[in-house]
Amino acid sequence: MFRDDFVWGVASSSYQVEGTDANDGRGKNVWDAFTEAGRIFENQNAYTTCDHMHHYKEDYALMKNLGIKAYRFSLNWARILPEGTGRVNEKAIRMYRDMITCMKENGITPYITMFHWEFPQALYEKGGWLNPEVADWFGEYAKVVAERFSDICEYFITINEPQCVVGLGHLSGVHAPGVKMSIKDTFQIAHNLMKAHGQAVINLRKYAVRDIKVGYAPTGGVAYPYTDKPEDIEAAKKVYFGFYNPMDNWTWNVAWFSDPVFLGHYPKEGLEKFAQYLPEITEEDMKLIHQPLDFMGQNIYNGYYVRAGENGEPEFVDRAPGFPKTGADWPVTPEAFYYGIKFLTERYPLPLYITENGMSCHDNISADGRVHDPNRITFLDSYIGAMQRASDEGADVRGYFLWTFLDNFEWSDGYKQRFGIIYVDFVTQQRIVKDSAFWYQKVIETNGGILSMNQANKEILFLDPVCTHNIWGGTKLREEFGYPVEGDDIGECWGISAHPNGDGTVRSGAFSGMKLSAVWKEHPEVFGNYDCDRFPLLTKIIDARDDLSIQVHPNDDYAKVHENGSFGKTECWYIMDAPEGATLVIGHNAKTKEELSDMIHQGRWKEFIREIPVKKGDFIQIDPGTVHAIKGGLLILETQQNSDITYRVYDYDRLSNGKPRELHVEKSIDVITVPAKSVDDSVKSALNLPENQLNELYSCKYYTIFKADVNGKMEFEQKYPFLLVSVLEGDGIVGSSPVKKGDHFILPNGYGKVEMQGKMSLIVSTVK
Repeated sequence: MFRDDFVWGVASSSYQVEGTDANDGRGKNVWDAFTEAGRIFENQNAYTTCDHMHHYKEDYALMKNLGIKAYRFSLNWARILPEGTGRVNEKAIRMYRDMITCMKENGITPYITMFHWEFPQALYEKGGWLNPEVADWFGEYAKVVAERFSDICEYFITINEPQCVVGLGHLSGVHAPGVKMSIKDTFQIAHNLMKAHGQAVINLRKYAVRDIKVGYAPTGGVAYPYTDKPEDIEAAKKVYFGFYNPMDNWTWNVAWFSDPVFLGHYPKEGLEKFAQYLPEITEEDMKLIHQPLDFMGQNIYNGYYVRAGENGEPEFVDRAPGFPKTGADWPVTPEAFYYGIKFLTERYPLPLYITENGMSCHDNISADGRVHDPNRITFLDSYIGAMQRASDEGADVRGYFLWTFLDNFEWSDGYKQRFGIIYVDFVTQQRIVKDSAFWYQKVIETNGGILSMNQANKEILFLDPVCTHNIWGGTKLREEFGYPVEGDDIGECWGISAHPNGDGTVRSGAFSGMKLSAVWKEHPEVFGNYDCDRFPLLTKIIDARDDLSIQVHPNDDYAKVHENGSFGKTECWYIMDAPEGATLVIGHNAKTKEELSDMIHQGRWKEFIREIPVKKGDFIQIDPGTVHAIKGGLLILETQQNSDITYRVYDYDRLSNGKPRELHVEKSIDVITVPAKSVDDSVKSALNLPENQLNELYSCKYYTIFKADVNGKMEFEQKYPFLLVSVLEGDGIVGSSPVKKGDHFILPNGYGKVEMQGKMSLIVSTVK
């Protein structure tokens, strides 16, 4: 879980939300010129946007009512200093002071970002970031900010996303000021920008009226490992802090913009690779850049796969077809969030705040007048959960600022993207609270407690079964059920099993790739924290082409003593298919233990064995001590204790690999029940039961067995510790998942209402 003082907030920037006023006194910035040049999607502009400058009191009241604790916002440099230096616009000072006061009155802690791309046009015309005087210009601005706001604000961030300022604004030109400079000039701009950061830190501290906390907020896509192998993790880390981008995209880099600020030097690899482009870098420059900071910010949205190649060098891996994406066409990569946080906190010795993270969705107002955005909730749940995982493992994460509160002007995309948890009608300025805002409110109230990772997993666990080869096995498990196993002796499919001899694998979802035994051990909440030292049941399908051996199972007490603490074996059979005139061995004809021993030792098998007729749909309960054998031609679903203990009494003198299989005659005699249970008490028909309901077939201290015949729709409440389900015939849908004959799955504890539809027959089991 997160620290008790973890900061839960939202983030924005001034240009994206404030709007303008004819009498606001602000100066023009580079984004104004960019929009006037028609460089924005559909020729849109930010002259009104959310009109936050006229609605901030209502917006902060809304934040308060949603439990928002902190607000990271930016000041517009050109609003405060219309020419970038010199004259101060007192109207702007009054507005921002009133904003901050209003935030605090609503219980919201302000976090000021000095520069979120609102570069004054007047200074741009003097050379902008390429002018070496820019550090002094930005320092003067920092002095004004400290003098005018440090009495009512404690937290300051100098620059947001320098990578975008340099790369998008001056290299590719897709952001304001929209120019394409030489690579050499962009390195000079980057160096000047970091010097400006350093001068701002100095002046913020020098002119603040009290102690303040200062940070810096870079960004960068995260290289994260394709697998959790150590070599892949190291490869990803090497790329994340390395220099693998082509030169026309060099600015999308973490180490170049963070090492000088946080560590006091440029990375050696970068100095070597970029040598021909670099400006003069002096010791005085590095001292200026490397000012003491109180925290680091980082904006993280997504990442890309990296693995270790055969030659030891990192290798980039394409995403799979259909990989999930946001409304902005960005990949959804919560694992990148986890690894980004881990990598950053390992490399840089400062507390970390996630200063931006969020998702653009194609939000619409529904017929009920609300905005339902489940995709955003899913995104945030997975990303914030990944952040908690990193925090739980020791990463020093202090806060999270969701991007963003209000839908707003998304730079060159105009109003095409909606990142907000509040829907904004940009014509009427109506605000509508999205579902994600209410969800985030609960996250804040519980300090992350409602995250999926902190709840019992309620998704269905579909299992890839384990098939076995047996001397008496056939081919139906491959031919009729499609299990991918070769051979003409496939005897058993262990459909739901956590036994060491056949441990099933979870096919998909949160536990994808995990063995069932591992899920049982590591996530007991999925199974209702059921008190047992191992997964208690085992479900299998048996295809008997030939007769199985005459056998018997011990009870728990006998197995514990004689079989190294194993469970005994209580089991039951449901006859899935049977030929005409089929029979089973159930019980025996001995009346005393002495007669039993004589019959076995003398090989009087026809006299000893009790063979009874069975048909499709019959159900047989087999208690420990019951002599039994499946006969050739039968297809059976078996539910049993999680045990593989079987005592063979007789195996028809068959040979396996040229040798007879081991018999367990004396142990069998020890455990066989005398006299045997009556036939009437052993077999019942499970055909023609009421449809679309759970019909109980049998219950004992180890399990309860149900039959369900779905024809159309069926609903019931999952009120058991867990339910094991095997599809015997047909196909349909369970929840939102298609299922078919031969599928095996687990409905976890707390699943709630189970909704099934289709035409199919199921055997369902649970524990007492």
